Amino acid sequence: MSFRVIMAGLRTMGTEQNRNVYARHGVGKKMYGVSYANLNKLKKKIDVDQALAEQLWASGNHDARVLATMVSDPVKTKSGVLDAWVKDVDSYVLGDALRDLVAETPFALKKFEQWSRSKSEFVGQVGWGLLSFFASHSEDLNNAFFIEQLRTIDAEVHARPNRIRHSMNEAIITIGARNATLRKRATAAANRIGTIVVDHGDTSCTTPAAVPHIDKMWKRKEAKGK
Repeated sequence: MSFRVIMAGLRTMGTEQNRNVYARHGVGKKMYGVSYANLNKLKKKIDVDQALAEQLWASGNHDARVLATMVSDPVKTKSGVLDAWVKDVDSYVLGDALRDLVAETPFALKKFEQWSRSKSEFVGQVGWGLLSFFASHSEDLNNAFFIEQLRTIDAEVHARPNRIRHSMNEAIITIGARNATLRKRATAAANRIGTIVVDHGDTSCTTPAAVPHIDKMWKRKEAKGK
């Protein structure tokens, strides 16, 4: 499928209802409002196409950029491309989409180390979002790595920008669900930190309290074990 055909298709698929919903979640005006169901259908048709992904991102259109993260090749995506793309992120929605791509690339850990230190709200959001992915999926990282990140969150979370605070809170929860040792460490950190306040704008979204959420995840794990 060509870039022009896809862009025309995205324009047709967009709806006013989706545009209104996405706008409430911070997405800018340059969007068509395409549902994720339709984006996933396009992803299946395209499969992986790095050149097309870079064209889609360069369009500046939100829906095209989300699709770009879906059809990028994690092996062929260059480090410099990821650095350029993360600077373009202007909403947490696009940040989450980019995080999912970066997590599958060989540069994931390097990008976490770089981006988690950023003062930019959305760059930092993507960086700390990667930590949640590591806690849930990486078997190579040891407890000491996650304990070090908990110390940073403990010391800095309340002073960080809005969406970084949300990503840090998610990281506490996913680290706490990783194993029993980290559950104790994450719970202790969450209790010291207290309530993490995040402004979700004109939406019904909330930031979960870390300790009850960690406990809930462990109850699910124990139930599956039985």
